This record gives sequence, structure tokens and C-alpha cells, in this order.
Amino acid sequence: MLTDATLRQGLPTWCAATLRARDALSREFFAREARRIAELARRAAERFEQGGRILAFGRGPYATDAQHTAVEFVHPVLVGKRALPALDISLAFKIWVRALARPQDIAIGYGPPGGDPEVSEMLAFARARGALTIGLPDEGSEYAFAPATGDERLHQELVEIACHVLYESVHVFLEHGVRGRDLGDSSFLYPFLADVGADYQRLTGDATHSILAKERDGAALREALAEHEAESIAATILALGERLAAGGTLFAFGNGGSATDATDFALDCATPAGAAPALRAVSLALEPALITALLNDVGREVVFLRQIIAQAGPADVVVAFSTSGGSSNVIAALAEARQRGLLTVAILGYDGGEILRKGLADRTIVVRSDYIPRIQEAQAAVYHTIREGLARLHGLGA
Repeated sequence: MLTDATLRQGLPTWCAATLRARDALSREFFAREARRIAELARRAAERFEQGGRILAFGRGPYATDAQHTAVEFVHPVLVGKRALPALDISLAFKIWVRALARPQDIAIGYGPPGGDPEVSEMLAFARARGALTIGLPDEGSEYAFAPATGDERLHQELVEIACHVLYESVHVFLEHGVRGRDLGDSSFLYPFLADVGADYQRLTGDATHSILAKERDGAALREALAEHEAESIAATILALGERLAAGGTLFAFGNGGSATDATDFALDCATPAGAAPALRAVSLALEPALITALLNDVGREVVFLRQIIAQAGPADVVVAFSTSGGSSNVIAALAEARQRGLLTVAILGYDGGEILRKGLADRTIVVRSDYIPRIQEAQAAVYHTIREGLARLHGLGA
């Protein structure tokens, strides 16, 4: 058990070391799997060209990975890329896989490092239907990715990176391999891929190099966080710990992929961590009926603000996720939370955007990058480090 003096003096060093500890694991995993991910991207691109779609599913925190996948493919962040069909069917995946799976589809199952027998069962069903199956992990899938670690949070981070580079590589094969078109505005993302035509072997090799380069970019971002943001992360852990120990509730929120991160963070906090008890935490991005009601009847700016008004008190905490730092509904919610005396935390990308420039959060952590997938991967390392740090604090009651 750490003393208060140890926490305050040593926590930044611990945060930096925790972020850096991911590097060897990530490097080894992608050295082993990058080629297979590139090959999988080619096969997935072929399925999309046949009219297939992704059926993504998981349970508990792994349902947020399925949600993230659906967002990435349907709402592409790459310049000029087309939306690709993808569904998160986690809510009732045993029903929906049976109802929806077709031979041209792609079924992706997410689970803990030890696997999930219910997810494996439905991946086997989808494979019997002729669908391309991806198990993260699942030994019975056509593309089974063995877990690189028994740590569930680190496992999730590697899965997120793998799914991001899969998504990025699928577009390469669709536009350069399958369709034979030029990469256009996104060519700067794939410096290895000029003038390769439909040469699948060469294209797969170049995509593999690109995946490895993206892994190195992610490692560089984590190093920058360890060097420049460890103090801010440590201060955030201490501030959150004080509020939560006093009985406060944590409210997390964000848009799109950041919404899935907010839900994952809230689930992590609400789950006991070793000997540490569960923390009071909820996601304001969790209820589609409420969110769409507010969007339709009032407007996007109040989606999180109205929920804070209804549910949060001055002893509580809000944690906002934003890759841009400029989302109007996140800004409005932070402003409302501060006015009500809540502790406000923002985990941001780019240069921190308007949230940082206007000082809208009591604690800010900035992933200084302008590329959304790498920002989100680094933000996952940040909030997992925060959760682990909270588990090391004294006196956090449920």
C-alpha cells in the first residue's frame, strides 16, 4: 500500500513507466501479426466488394470494442473514404448472428485474453455459414489472434490498434488493390504504396510495412505522453481519487469512437481491480434512446449537458474524451459541470483545441497528434493508466 508521500512524489514516475511498459509488448505482437493483418485486410476488402458487412460483437467491456469497430467502418476518418457496412450486434449477438450472417460477411468476435465461450460459439456458427471469421481471441476462427498478454486492459489496447490498422489497410486494398484506383488524398498515409497496381503480393508486403510503421508511431506517442504528460496524469489520478473516495460518481462522455472509450473507462472503473473495490462510474454515451431524443428534440449541444443537469451533483466528476478538443457538446457539458462545482477532466488530442485554450477543464491530458486512430490508441493507454493508478490509492469505497 502506498503512503500519501510516496504517491505525490513517485506517482508521475510510475505513470511514465507504466506507459512505456507497453512498448515491448506492442512491438512483439505486431512483428508477429502485421503480415497476417495485411492478408486479412485483402480478404475483408474482397468480402466488402461482394456486398458483405461486418458483424462485430462482444460482452461487457469487449462490447465497446465492437462498437468502436462499427463506428470506424461506417464513419470513416480517412479523407475521402467511403462508408463500409458494419454493425455492432453485442446486445443480442446470439440472436443476431443466426439471423444475419451470410457467406459474404465478416464476423469479428471480441473477448478477454482467455476467450469467451459464447463468442466462440457464434463465431463457429458464422464460419459454418461461410462468413470470414476473426477471433480476438478465438482459436476456431479463420483469423485467430492469440493474446499477447493476460492483462485485460493491455489486451484491449492491442486489439484496438489491430482493428485500426485493419480498417486503414482495408481501404488500401479496396482503392488500390481491388479497384485499382489511386489513393488520392490519403496517399500520404501509405508512403510504401505508390504505383503497385493490383500486385497483391507486393501490396500485402507494403501494407505490412505500413502497419509496422503505424505501430512505431503509436509507441512514439506513448513516449511523448510519458515525457510530457506524466505529471498531469498523476495529478488527475490524485484529484479523481479524492472525489471518488468521498463518495462522488464519475460521469464519462464523448462522441463516436470517444463515446466507446468513455463507456470502456466507466466499465473499468465500475469493475473491481484486484483488491481495490469498484468505483461509482457511468457513461453518458451509453443510452441511444436518450441521446437520440435529445438530438431530435433539443439539439446536439445538450446531449451530455442535459444528462449532467439531471444526474450529477457538486461532489461528482466528469471525464470528457475528445480527439479534437473542439466538440461543441463536450464543451457545453464541461462548462455546465464547472458551473456546478464538479471536478472536470479532459483527455484530448491535436493541440488540446478550444477546451485547453479556454481552460474549460480542471485537469487536461493531451495526446499531441493530428491523426485520430493514433490519438485514440494513446488515449486508451492514458485512461487505463488512470484506472490502474486509482486502484493503487487508499480508501476508495464503492
